Amino acid sequence: MSILDGKKPSLFGRRISRRAALTGGGVLAGAAFLGVAPTFSARAGNPTKIRLAWTEFAACHSPLAFGVAKGIFEKHGLDVELFYQGASGQTLVQALATGKADAGAGLLLDWVKPLEQGLDVKLFVGSHGGCTRLLASKASGITTLEGLKGKTIVSYDPASPPKHSFQIALARAGIDPEQDVNWKAVPFDLVGATVDRGEADALAHLDPWAYSLKKQYDLVEIANTQTGIFEDKVCCVLGVNGPFLEANRDAVRRLAEANIEIHEYTGKHPEEVAQWYIENLKPGIELADLSDDLGSFVYHIHPIGPELVQQVKWAAEDLQLIKVIDASTDPAELAQRVTANLLA
Repeated sequence: MSILDGKKPSLFGRRISRRAALTGGGVLAGAAFLGVAPTFSARAGNPTKIRLAWTEFAACHSPLAFGVAKGIFEKHGLDVELFYQGASGQTLVQALATGKADAGAGLLLDWVKPLEQGLDVKLFVGSHGGCTRLLASKASGITTLEGLKGKTIVSYDPASPPKHSFQIALARAGIDPEQDVNWKAVPFDLVGATVDRGEADALAHLDPWAYSLKKQYDLVEIANTQTGIFEDKVCCVLGVNGPFLEANRDAVRRLAEANIEIHEYTGKHPEEVAQWYIENLKPGIELADLSDDLGSFVYHIHPIGPELVQQVKWAAEDLQLIKVIDASTDPAELAQRVTANLLA
């Protein structure tokens, strides 16, 4: 089920380019890529075209559209077209596997299983830390992971990334995430109401919805993917089609440079990015809420090279713990195989 059932984002099927978007004031600070200045300015020739799959209404993807409109990708010699890939890891994989996109942004926990199964995509740079939350009703009295034993947690899909994230957290806390906890799946828009009606004790959800539901229903935050076992872990990662990488390695490196610069800028100016996003894409979120939500993300986590390999290894080990990754898979070998080291 698509989480977009009944709601159509404002720019479906439309290319988002620098020329097509409104560009506000402000000068973007240049962020060096691991101490190396952008390499395109001294080159002759046209920018490299890249179709980048994204999810338009996901708050954590808003920096990508901002980067297109403000010319950050262009500064790195890239002509980026944002391709709306859908609303899940499955649709992201389909967009890349069918050649509708050259690269894409997605949750690391969504990437690992398809990559284990042979998807011809390489992960090459991280964007930021976690953007999912585990929230409980005050009526439940739950304040810790241990307090969830015997309780019901609701999410929007039987295999949603928030569910997997907090199954991992429960397992690391010594709680069987299947036997000791009851999981319930409901339509995306009913996750908060299910807890409010007392039909579940807690919810696992993505931002900005988790952030909004916490405020709307006065929920208690039990865990998130920025702290605890997830501290210093990357959440969203860019992947690129194998053939595109082989033919355009330097362009992919420049895409990594631009991605890091965009997210570093967002970390310093979340209000500016939120304002642009609301004015141009009209996501139906209050400006103050989106600014606070974007400001809560950890933007200095964008591993590349060996650091990314380590992050993928950790993710594979975590998914193996909850039986998503096959027991026979070697997480270290998998991580080496599915990442591209742009530093080599």
